[in-house]
This record gives sequence, structure tokens and C-alpha cells, in this order.
Amino acid sequence: MATSESVNWERIIQDPRFQTLHRRKSAFLWGLMALSVVYYFLLPIGAAYFQELFRVRVWGVINVGLLFALSEFVVAWSIAFVYARRASREFDVMAAQIVADYATKSRS
Repeated sequence: MATSESVNWERIIQDPRFQTLHRRKSAFLWGLMALSVVYYFLLPIGAAYFQELFRVRVWGVINVGLLFALSEFVVAWSIAFVYARRASREFDVMAAQIVADYATKSRS
């Protein structure tokens, strides 16, 4: 593997494949972040403006508000799973191809 001193980072940054990878990954991450922020703020908004809905008892002392709060964990783990799956199937493959190409160029 090439050392960091022998890697021409400017050439990699200029590579259209790297730019495509960066653009696709950034767009995907911004989308996930927007989803997580919106879902996160639904809890305080719901607690403030939809108190009657959040007080509805589902089972014993468990109410809709508590279930929604606990669903934040499910959503966070789901987002992590979706990102890990997409990264391993798409982003890591693209990055590996770029690395392999530049590793062979630096040896010759």
C-alpha cells in the first residue's frame, strides 16, 4: 500500500470518479441528516402542540408520547443501518476502485 507521502491527493480529488463519489455520498448524508433532524424535532413539537394526542394511553402507563420518544432510538438505529448498508454496497466499492487505480499508478 502506498504511504501517505507518495499519494498524489490533488490527482485523486480531480478524478471524476472521486467527485462523483463525494457528490453522491454528500447528497445521501444530507438527506439522512434532514430526516433525522425533522424526526427529532417532531417530539418537542408534538409534546408542545399535540398534548392530547401524546397523553393517549396505549397500555397501562405507556402513552403515545413515550412510545414516540422511544421510537427516536429505532429511527436512529435504522438510519445507521441504512447508511452502513449503502456505504458497503456503493460508496466503499467506488472508493476501493479509486484506491486500487491510484495504488497501481504509484507503484509504476
